[in-house]
Amino acid sequence: MSTDSQGGVRELDVRRVEGEPFSDIMEALDAIEGDERLRLVNSFEPVPLYGVLEERGFSYEAEQIADEEWHVTVRPE
Repeated sequence: MSTDSQGGVRELDVRRVEGEPFSDIMEALDAIEGDERLRLVNSFEPVPLYGVLEERGFSYEAEQIADEEWHVTVRPE
């Protein structure tokens, strides 16, 4: 995971995760501090994740960047 210190955005590119990335995503969410955000980079829109995010008190914005690239920016509510 990388961090953009100027923007307070941590980035997790789950395309690079071997196997199921769910636990990596949950760990990254747990590491968010203060007003930081987490940008997930994925090859598809992770619709099943949205319900989990809402249940855990996060809001999100999804944007398709390219044919097989989605960015989902997550922040605590």
